[in-house]
Amino acid sequence: MNTDIRYIFLDLGGTFGVIDEDPAYLSAARAKIAELCGVKTDDANKWFEEVIDTRYDKYRDWALKFMCEAPEEVLWTRWLAYDMDQDLIRKNASELTYQYRQTKGRRTVVEGGAETVKELCARGYTLGIISDLVGKREVDEWLDNDGLRPYFKTVQQSSITYIRKPGPAIYYYAMDEVGAEAQNCCYVGDNLNRDIVGAKAVDFGMTVAVQYNKNKPLKLTEENMPSAKIYTFPQLLDIFPACGQVAVDKLTPPTDGQ
Repeated sequence: MNTDIRYIFLDLGGTFGVIDEDPAYLSAARAKIAELCGVKTDDANKWFEEVIDTRYDKYRDWALKFMCEAPEEVLWTRWLAYDMDQDLIRKNASELTYQYRQTKGRRTVVEGGAETVKELCARGYTLGIISDLVGKREVDEWLDNDGLRPYFKTVQQSSITYIRKPGPAIYYYAMDEVGAEAQNCCYVGDNLNRDIVGAKAVDFGMTVAVQYNKNKPLKLTEENMPSAKIYTFPQLLDIFPACGQVAVDKLTPPTDGQ
């Protein structure tokens, strides 16, 4: 582990962003998808679960196998709505993808997240985002609406690059944009087998695993072993007191289980 850390890259879902699973919110998004697909149904929730979610599982298997995110139009015309009006699906592909994301819940910044990011920037760190997700619209809206865009010098999304973690290329794109060397970078994420494995593949100087649910055990291997783990996002402030420093005595070592 390198203690000269100057760049901190964050995962989004499950790390910097958390989900509020409001049933009414989810149902509204599912109904909107049916409308955009030209499907008439008395039970949009059932239709969505039986058709769209089932097909998405097959798409996800493909995406993980090839470490690739499909363009929005391809996602719907090839995988999710291939038997529907293709002209309509192409026209609505962007909005369909946006609504699909909403079917998983309303996304908000993790508790203490915004304050922590601002303080890390004030301490001299350069921050960036490296995230896997479908859709090109959601993250930009989120960063702008929450006033967070100025704090991230690069935002790499698999929906833009078409490359998913743990594929090394998306990490290199982030480093190139901010002019970073791998040994001075830390990656913070909640998925050991994507976030941590990918960061270690490009030889990041440090990796931090997020474990907000202490009752969910970590399944560690030599390949996905992080440098440390945190239980709350603001703990990053304890680990990184100033740019180029790591408070080694504040690190919680990763162990199997809790």
